Amino acid sequence: MRPIQTELLSGSELYREVVLEKLLHARESVWLATANVKAMYVESKGKFVPLVDVLDGLAARGVSLRLLHAELPSRPFRAAFDARARLVKGGLNLKVCPRVHFKAVVVDGAWTYLGSANLTGAGLGAKGDAVRNFELGFVTEDFDIIDRVTALYEAVWSGAECRGCKLRHVCPDPIIPAPLGREEVRSSRGAPRLGKSRRLRRATSESSRR
Repeated sequence: MRPIQTELLSGSELYREVVLEKLLHARESVWLATANVKAMYVESKGKFVPLVDVLDGLAARGVSLRLLHAELPSRPFRAAFDARARLVKGGLNLKVCPRVHFKAVVVDGAWTYLGSANLTGAGLGAKGDAVRNFELGFVTEDFDIIDRVTALYEAVWSGAECRGCKLRHVCPDPIIPAPLGREEVRSSRGAPRLGKSRRLRRATSESSRR
């Protein structure tokens, strides 16, 4: 074990730090992972607006957006998403995997949130303290933590975990819908593996050559 710099947050602190301080000011990319997706409101430019408005604004600035989720988003979220052509055309990329239960936000590949809160009003949204969920999470800029989170995210997002999944029969939209052939299996051997720190492994191999 090694010490890392992190900050533990709860309740509305999560909303203020994750959404208002980081997500709204992303410059390059935002990767979201959540079990549940619901229409949620956040503060932007002095008023409360749907999260999809914020995501649409980020997409307009060229920020790459990914949303990995376990269940079909709520009807209000889907309606709000469908009404924004930029997001529908690829401004917000969505993929579903029923096994996703981790909640994470990675901003610009340099900062991450990990915790219990879903992408819902009572989780990471702007609901008041008396009605929001009791949530805990931590935020960090530690490179190894971020690398492990992004490795897990990319493994699921790319479909690398679809091959051995035993829950394909309940998956509404498999990322890799059919078994891979031999050539595809050989070409995918370098795919990211769950929770492995690729950057740390590279650093280790480089140091071993010195």
